[in-house]
Amino acid sequence: MLASHLGHDGHPPTRTEPRTAATSVVLSVWETMSATPRQLPAAAIPDGCPPWEGMHTRRWTQASAPRWVPVRVPLRVILLVDLCALLAACGLADWGVQPFAAAFLALQVVWLLVRPEIVRITAALQVLVVVVLPVAPSAWVVPCAVVLAGVSALAAQLRMEARKRQSDAALAASGGVTAPVPQGQQWRGRFFNIIGVVLVVAGTASAVAARDAGAVDDRRVALAAGFFLAGLGLTALLSGILGRRRSAALRREPAPVLRVLVRAGGLLDTQVFAADDVGALRPLFTVSLTEVDGKDGKDGRDDEDLTDDDPGPLREAVLYGAPYDGAEVLLVCAAEKPGEEPTVERSIGPVRPLSDSYVRVALRVEKSRAARDAVYEERSRAAAETVARAPYAVAGKGVRRWRSGWADWLTAAMAVAGAVHFAWNEDDVWWYGVGGILGLVAVRVLPKWLAWRITADRDGLWFNGLWRARHIAWDDLRLVECKGQELKIDSRGPIGEWSVIGFRWAWLERKLGFVHPYERAAAEITAMWREPAYRPFAAAGERERRRLLWPVAVLVALVWAAGLILA
Repeated sequence: MLASHLGHDGHPPTRTEPRTAATSVVLSVWETMSATPRQLPAAAIPDGCPPWEGMHTRRWTQASAPRWVPVRVPLRVILLVDLCALLAACGLADWGVQPFAAAFLALQVVWLLVRPEIVRITAALQVLVVVVLPVAPSAWVVPCAVVLAGVSALAAQLRMEARKRQSDAALAASGGVTAPVPQGQQWRGRFFNIIGVVLVVAGTASAVAARDAGAVDDRRVALAAGFFLAGLGLTALLSGILGRRRSAALRREPAPVLRVLVRAGGLLDTQVFAADDVGALRPLFTVSLTEVDGKDGKDGRDDEDLTDDDPGPLREAVLYGAPYDGAEVLLVCAAEKPGEEPTVERSIGPVRPLSDSYVRVALRVEKSRAARDAVYEERSRAAAETVARAPYAVAGKGVRRWRSGWADWLTAAMAVAGAVHFAWNEDDVWWYGVGGILGLVAVRVLPKWLAWRITADRDGLWFNGLWRARHIAWDDLRLVECKGQELKIDSRGPIGEWSVIGFRWAWLERKLGFVHPYERAAAEITAMWREPAYRPFAAAGERERRRLLWPVAVLVALVWAAGLILA
C-alpha cells in the first residue's frame, strides 16, 4: 500500500491534506507499516554492503525509459494483447494479406511488450517482409507496416538504453562491493519452455491442417493462425532461454550487493524499497520471488496470518545483482517472524521498475479502494452489532441458512447473455462447437450462481456442491470476508476455500445506504464464528445439509441444448 502523494522528484510533499475517511484508512495502514522493519542478522549481510538510498535511488529511477514506452505491462494485458494479435493476424489474412506477413505484423506488437531485445532485428525483418512479399491488395498496408516497424524499433532502443543506465546506476550505488551468490535449486525458464513447445506444436498442426481447408480464404486464415502460434511459441522458448541464462550469469561469479527493504504483495509480487524508505512510501521496482529450496511459493508468508492480497511486513534484505528492467536478482530477506532464519529468495520473473506516474496512479487507486473498504467495513460492523443486540434473530433454536439471491441471478443472466452474443453470429459448425464448449462451462458454473446454499448448525457450516456437501467446523474457520464482489470463506482443513462472486454497484449502494447480501452473510457468519453463544443449537438434518446442485446442472444442460437446437 502507498501512504502519501509523491512530489515531482518522486518523494512525498511536506504539505498536509484534509483527513478524509479514505485518507484515514490509508494513513492507519501506513502507520502500521512504518514501524521498524524486520531486522536482518549481521551475519547475513556481506562485509561492506552499502545501503541503496538517497541520491543513488533517485538516479536509478530517473534512468527509466520515457513514459510512453511500454515497460510494466500486467500479465492479463499481455494475454489480452496476444488474443487480439491472433485475431488481427487472422483478420488481415482473411482480408488478403499474405499469411506469413499477417502473422509477423501481429507478432511485432507482442515482441515490443515482452521481448524488446529482438525488436530491433524483427523490425528490420518486417520491413523486408512487406517489401519483398506480395503483402496485400491495398498499397497503404506497406507504409503502415514500415511505420509500425520504426516506432517499435525506437521504443525498443529507448528501453534497452534505459536498462543500461539503470544497471550502471545500480553498480555505482554498490561501490564495487560484491559477494558470492547463495546457491540453490534453479528452475528458471522451465515453464516458458513447456508453453513454448505446446504453442509451436499447435501452430505447426494448424499450418498443416490448412492444406485441407476448402476455401482459399480459410486456408489463409488457418496458415496465419498457425504462423502466429508458432511465433508465439518461439517467443516463449526465447523467454525461457534468456531467463535461464541471466539466472546462471548471476550465480556464475560474485555479484554486486545492496541493502534494501522488501515487502511481499499479492500473487508472488514483491516490492523493493530504498534502505531509508522505512515508511514504504515509494517502491522502486517489483519482482516475483520464491524461496530457492522450492518449499514455499508465497514469499515465505504465513497463510494463517495473511491472505494472498494482504501485504507482508517490511523487511530488511540484501539484493544480489544490479537491478534493471528485465534483470534477474536474488535476495536474502529477514524472516517475517522473530526467531526464524533469513530466507533466500530468487526471482521467478523479471525486475519491473515503477515510474513516478505509475506510483501516483497506484496511490489514487489505493485511496479509492480504501474508501470502498471503509464503507464495507462500516456496514459489516453495523451488521455485526445488530447480531450482538439480537443474537437469536440470527441463531435461534434451529439452523441458519444463506442462499443465492438477486445478485447471483443477475450475474448468471449477464454471463449467459454474453455467451450467447459471442456465438450468435457464427455459422452452424462454429455455433454448435463454440456453443457446446460454452454449454459445458455453463453446466459447471451456473448451478452455483443459481442455487448456492450455506447452512449453519451447531457443528459448523455446510456448503452444497454439485455432487456432495462440504463441511467446515467452526474451529477450522480461518477467514470470512466480503471483499468487493466476492464472498469468501476459508478454512484450515482439507475443504479449503469456498467463494462466490456476484453483481455489485458500490456507488449506488452508498447512495441508497443499501447493505449487500454478501456483506450481511459475512457479518452474521463472522459473529457466529467469534461468539459460540450466537450459533444454532440444533444439528442440520440430512436434507438440509445436502441440497445438491446436480438437478440444477441437468436443467441447465437441457435448456442450453434446446437453445442450441432451436436457435
